[in-house]
Amino acid sequence: MKKLTFSINLTINGFADHTAGIVDADLHNFFSDILDDSDVILFGRKTYQLMESYWPNAWNDSGSTESEKRFADTINPIKKIVFSKTLKKVDWQNSILAEKDLISTVKELKKQNGKPVSVGSISIASQLFRENLIDEFWFAIHPVISRKGPLLFDGIDINTELKFVDSKKLNSGVVVLHYHK
Repeated sequence: MKKLTFSINLTINGFADHTAGIVDADLHNFFSDILDDSDVILFGRKTYQLMESYWPNAWNDSGSTESEKRFADTINPIKKIVFSKTLKKVDWQNSILAEKDLISTVKELKKQNGKPVSVGSISIASQLFRENLIDEFWFAIHPVISRKGPLLFDGIDINTELKFVDSKKLNSGVVVLHYHK
């Protein structure tokens, strides 16, 4: 059975604001390593459009670093399932619009053999968390306090104890916390 993993960048005060973090080679390489062990990524519309606006063309950006190119090489070929009520088509390589609802799709994916399924969207993760479907969590905590962005698991009204697996400190001061349910 496949496991479902969720990895996210967060500020110290719990905001998932992609503009507030410390993005460097260590962070790109960390997330490349996570995706190297995945064969499907689940996206909501907003995160899909954010990622699709840059990563397919990262190699064409003269300012791209080697770690950004590695991340692009890692994420572009992975199958991406996009959950959206408004998108009519998706153009990013190996992307498809979900044909079924999120919960049914994830339950079917988890029954399959293979590499883990990665959750790449905070809204998708919240829905899956409510259904107790996420098996593994990677929280990259940035030494930043922010006042914007969505809060992690905002509106969740259940208590769930996670089991600490390990942690990793990146050179920037980002601390990655790894948990299983």
